[in-house]
Amino acid sequence: MARYTGPSWKISRRLGISLSGTGKELEKRPYAPGQHGPGQRKKLSEYGLQLQEKQKLRHMYGLNERQFHNTFVKAGKMKGVHGENFMILLESRLDNLVYRLGLARTRRQARQLVNHGHILVDGRRVDIPSYIVKPGQSIGVRERSRNLVIIKEAIEATNFIPDYVTFDADKLEGTFNRLPERAELPAEINEAFIVEFYSR
Repeated sequence: MARYTGPSWKISRRLGISLSGTGKELEKRPYAPGQHGPGQRKKLSEYGLQLQEKQKLRHMYGLNERQFHNTFVKAGKMKGVHGENFMILLESRLDNLVYRLGLARTRRQARQLVNHGHILVDGRRVDIPSYIVKPGQSIGVRERSRNLVIIKEAIEATNFIPDYVTFDADKLEGTFNRLPERAELPAEINEAFIVEFYSR
């Protein structure tokens, strides 16, 4: 299954969350898309709730089903709570951290920056969005990419950077200081439903 490349606003409205992080998708029409969207009050089954939670998280980080499931399996082999480990692994992806540092406005844009070779990890070019960054590693922008308009616009628009990363706007470089805690991860996600979904 290929990664979803269709309209993200449609998915945001279907799942009831803002995938862009701006909330604009739900301002005008805070209901599901389609002819029957406004009047939908259908109660979801237990399986429906689990599936919806999985889809929320999958679309939030922009992964295809295989990548998402492989990451879930990897999290299960780590010590600690399976669901929390899973979200921490997703948060440690290079494309996500580029977004968290404010070098891109959306995770989609961050993935593109990584794919096109604009991002360095510890001074070395990495063009794999799924690369797992370890605490202590630095993330920066290549010298020749420093004047990119999308990076400048993203930095100007950024008003929040999580505590587990630090960013120097002058050097266009940040550091992944530590693994995030559950309280610092998306509150709208109930990871227990995702664990139940894959445990069926």
